[in-house]
Amino acid sequence: MGIMAVPVIAGLGAAQPPGATQDELWENFFSKHFSGTTRALAERIFANSGVSRRQAAVNPLLEDVSDWPTERRMRRYQVEALPLGKEAVGRALTAAGLDAGDVGLFVVCSCTGYATPGLDILLARDLGMAPDAQRMFVGHMGCYAALPGLGAVSDFVTARGRPALLLCAELTSLHIQPAGARVDTQQIVSHALFSDAAVAAVVVPGGPGYALREVASVTDTSTADHMTWDVTDTGFRMGLSPKVPQVLSRHVTGLVDDLLARHGRTRSDVDGWAVHPGGPRILNVVERELALPEEALAASRAVLDEHGNCSSPTVLLILDRLRRAPTPPERIVMLAFGPGLTLYAALLERTD
Repeated sequence: MGIMAVPVIAGLGAAQPPGATQDELWENFFSKHFSGTTRALAERIFANSGVSRRQAAVNPLLEDVSDWPTERRMRRYQVEALPLGKEAVGRALTAAGLDAGDVGLFVVCSCTGYATPGLDILLARDLGMAPDAQRMFVGHMGCYAALPGLGAVSDFVTARGRPALLLCAELTSLHIQPAGARVDTQQIVSHALFSDAAVAAVVVPGGPGYALREVASVTDTSTADHMTWDVTDTGFRMGLSPKVPQVLSRHVTGLVDDLLARHGRTRSDVDGWAVHPGGPRILNVVERELALPEEALAASRAVLDEHGNCSSPTVLLILDRLRRAPTPPERIVMLAFGPGLTLYAALLERTD
């Protein structure tokens, strides 16, 4: 056996559709979407979302899809996701100095659209990946999918010594739910937070970038009903319990400290935090439980503010922001949360 290759994130690429401000979205669409007592509640939730701007492939200011059947939404998904994914992958490959033909494994994560042939096949074709490139499509993991996705491509790089590519692409704008008089706080929260993005990451054997030291997770299946994503006749419907932050508070410290301890590190050794901003409360809980200084989650809050919660690509947007800082962090912990309830963590260390 030769020396195992160290998986290194050598390039990231992001692509986002046009944006709109939270105020525009409220004034010109959602204020009319909700009625009665629901409207006043929704206005408060939108105002306190921590989001000032979001991106939408299917912008409700231009096109109301809330009554569309799921079939029509899925057809539109392919139309919108393909160019967005292509742009993100192209940028990541360029940043890493690679061609599409160099990719040995292509992993695509998306929980907002389904079709066969999928994005993995169509993008492999359009970008010119090798016929023997392996592919894997990860669906319905939701907001934390980027981290098991990174784990999969990194394991491939370590085992095969060949480059691999991860794409997270989500079009949450396709899943605006029909207007209704019924007060449904969970729907209001998801309508106030979610956004669209595609982010790709190229992982290579060794070299400059961020070495992925480990991916770790913990799942509390006793709270499986706290976060759901149901396929309905009118798109996919989010279920989001207000108890989610409490569950995170029980598990996040142990997950992070155990991960760091396995590498001889503690929280004080970490100078970069990429924490999935499920919402403002999630970030507050993580900050409190890990006893982080206020500026530790500045990049996570800034991404929530400027881009909303884009589901799986969000934590990669935060990583991209951190690595572009004037002084990039030496050591980064990534955290993401989703259905299960599942918490995922990853430890990255700069290699250049």
